[in-house]
Amino acid sequence: MKKLKSIQHKTASPFVNMGPIKLRQPLPIQGIENVDPFLLLHHYGPYAISEFNNPFDLGPHPHRGFEPITLLFKGEQFHRDSLGNEMVVKAGGVQWTTAGRGIIHAEAPTKEFVKKGGDLEGIQLWLNLPAKDKMSTPNYQHLEDEQIPKLFSDDKKVQLNIIAGNQHKEKGLIKTQTAVNVFTANADEGGKMEIEIPATHQSLIYLLEGEVLVNESDRLKKGENQMIVFNQDGNIIQFEAKTASTLLILSGEPINEKITQYGPYVMNTQTEILEAMRDYQAGKMGYLY
Repeated sequence: MKKLKSIQHKTASPFVNMGPIKLRQPLPIQGIENVDPFLLLHHYGPYAISEFNNPFDLGPHPHRGFEPITLLFKGEQFHRDSLGNEMVVKAGGVQWTTAGRGIIHAEAPTKEFVKKGGDLEGIQLWLNLPAKDKMSTPNYQHLEDEQIPKLFSDDKKVQLNIIAGNQHKEKGLIKTQTAVNVFTANADEGGKMEIEIPATHQSLIYLLEGEVLVNESDRLKKGENQMIVFNQDGNIIQFEAKTASTLLILSGEPINEKITQYGPYVMNTQTEILEAMRDYQAGKMGYLY
């Protein structure tokens, strides 16, 4: 039986400073530490990138114990890591890194993109790993826009991109460690869609652009409230676009484990954090120059 999920929180997406760049951080936010298993959601850009302005150049840095994910909406980024991967991620593409026991990676707009100029916009997402997988072998997955399965609303006004998890008969190609759904949606004005989400999942919907009505009652609008977190009840999230809109829909089976986080490391105990710092200094996460 279909039942709309009830709403737990509705929040803004305030700007925070990260070094030279300013980006939106709806998660974590006051009152919401995480939406287990999702730990962090950064919405960066759109930045006008050019040879005179290129703030989004993230040099080599380590990660351990979770999965840093990049969903690119505009522009081009070059990814390289200590596993030897070098990949250009273009608009509509995804890079999904399983840091596991440790990886070092770097991200920046491609040289060609900086030279020709243009807008760069994306979502950086941190997905937790359960304790049993925190020291697993690091891995990198990359999908281009054309590889991502698509679903369309009956009126063809909404395109749902299935990155991970499944919706109806479509299944995302990303291999996940836990049960999660990661979808993006592009909706024209008047477009409506129902998304099926298991009642046991923690879930949220985030608006990057436009204005939508969620579950027939709650409005999200760019620059006002941009994120809704749902309760673990019901099995449907519904939205209707009031203007052309871009959305991110996330859900996952909660891991329900204690988290200890320090900078780029997400572990279960303080001792494990100290071990991660030591292992990085000793070169056990590899090298990237």
